[in-house]
Amino acid sequence: MQKVADILFNKELYSKPDILNKKVNKQWKSFSGKDFYQYSFSLAEFFIQSGLKKGDKVLLMAENCPEWNFTDFACQLIGVVTVPVFPNISEHDLNYIIQESNPQYGLFSKEKTINKYPVIKEHFQEKIISFSEINGIKNIHHIINQIGFNEQIENKIKEIYQSILPEELLTILYTSGTSGQPKGVMLSHHNLVSNILNCQHIAPFQKHWKALSFLPLNHVYERMVNSLLLYKGVSIYYAEGVETVVENIKEVKPHLFVSVPRLIERVYQKIISTRDELKGIKKHTLTWAINLAEKYELQGKNGKWYELQRKIADKIVYQKWRDALGGNLECMISGGAALNPKLERMFLCAKINCMQGYGLTETSPVVAVNGFYEQDKCIGTVGPVIPNTMVKIADDGEILVKGPGVMLGYYNNKSATDEVIDKEGWFHTGDIGEIVENRFLKITDRKKEIFKTTSGKYISPAYIESKIKEHPLIEHTMVIGANEKFASALITLNIQNIAQKFPDKKNSGIQDICGDEKIKTIIFQHIHNVNKQLAPHEQIRNPQILNTTWSVESGELTPKMSLKRKVIIEKYKDVIEHIYRRNKED
Repeated sequence: MQKVADILFNKELYSKPDILNKKVNKQWKSFSGKDFYQYSFSLAEFFIQSGLKKGDKVLLMAENCPEWNFTDFACQLIGVVTVPVFPNISEHDLNYIIQESNPQYGLFSKEKTINKYPVIKEHFQEKIISFSEINGIKNIHHIINQIGFNEQIENKIKEIYQSILPEELLTILYTSGTSGQPKGVMLSHHNLVSNILNCQHIAPFQKHWKALSFLPLNHVYERMVNSLLLYKGVSIYYAEGVETVVENIKEVKPHLFVSVPRLIERVYQKIISTRDELKGIKKHTLTWAINLAEKYELQGKNGKWYELQRKIADKIVYQKWRDALGGNLECMISGGAALNPKLERMFLCAKINCMQGYGLTETSPVVAVNGFYEQDKCIGTVGPVIPNTMVKIADDGEILVKGPGVMLGYYNNKSATDEVIDKEGWFHTGDIGEIVENRFLKITDRKKEIFKTTSGKYISPAYIESKIKEHPLIEHTMVIGANEKFASALITLNIQNIAQKFPDKKNSGIQDICGDEKIKTIIFQHIHNVNKQLAPHEQIRNPQILNTTWSVESGELTPKMSLKRKVIIEKYKDVIEHIYRRNKED
């Protein structure tokens, strides 16, 4: 298999009745492998009839749904390049992407998306296709039904597909980044398919498995995993949204899902919040089980007495956690950012197989991942490097990657490409790491995020931030202090968890909540406790609780929920100046 769309020619996939699934009017609607195959061919024929040819581009701006796959694979069949973007992208970034990539067609899932951005109608005019019923807009299912499917179309499309080389451009993925203009990562058919094949053995995928998908397909992480699941014949169910994941888990009872650490942290915070609401023996039992889980070591290294306690905790506590995740979960894969080892230990102890991995859009994406079985895991690392991929640690600690997954380059940006891919073909990730036990890759820092205080001491903000975010009342935090006398932190609160803990705050405004003295006391006490675990130069002084929230829409977060540090520093420069000015006055 040399191209991703070869997945369509898998006869076992063709016969599966529920390969792709979505909610329609509160009911699950299934599409078979045969539907997937024929719809992709019909849509490819429509694009040809519309004048699209190999190398032309289409913008794909939609929430996760089977239609996303129909479009993606239709384009792959005829060599049309997809430009997927997040539906909640900023207007500035969308304008830039459309201007630079110049897509000929735009495909959208919701009317509000089309109406939100003036550039969409200005640029595409009549060349807009919707995944839902919208007056005056071509509907993808109407198009598919109108074109139909027959042997002549099938043979025509197959002939075009055979002419496409694996090394040719498949997709342009614009990384939102943490600063500056988006960069278009160019991935070939071979880039993506090599990652699929090199990751196919990380878990014993079974054809009866169901996967719940809720991370955006626009991101290469979820897109590659979706393609891997299709290749392995695993049925994919698309959640209605992040806010419905808990409900959808109960309905689907998935065997697998892919997540980012922030969502896993919320599960942990929910467990802690539940404990805090309990009393007596129930609270004592849950606290004991949590403390036990946080000390977990792989392969029974804690000894027989620990394992006996673990069995007892499993019967009275951990089994309930697994039931809350549907009861069938075989593994959850975490990526996109570092996962706190405490959480990793906790879920592994509870027999919730947490597989942390590492990769970048520029590497298609997976570089390393902890495996399904214990011999392929190492807590606190991102696992062994995948087959056919090379990793080396540069003199300054930076992780360098070489292999078939490394991108073709940045679209229309040779200078940026040359900055990250050296003459020997090594991609410079910008991450700092080390090899543990001669096998496991460990990420220790982000090269550009490490900063020095005026004392000359280096501080790694990500580690401190992960400790601060362990508290259920804290949603996000960013550690600051570059070229300052001390480290501090900006903090946003988890309003939902606060409303649960303090019912009297349920209808309060965010300013009232953030100014509440008892809430501030809880947060500052937590910071005090975190400081006890840090070196003196790392300790947080004068932290500030912001009376706002951070989101992708408001600009502080990337779509995978990473901090846009430069944006935050600029946006809250008055607060930051106040932090350090007040200290000078003191």
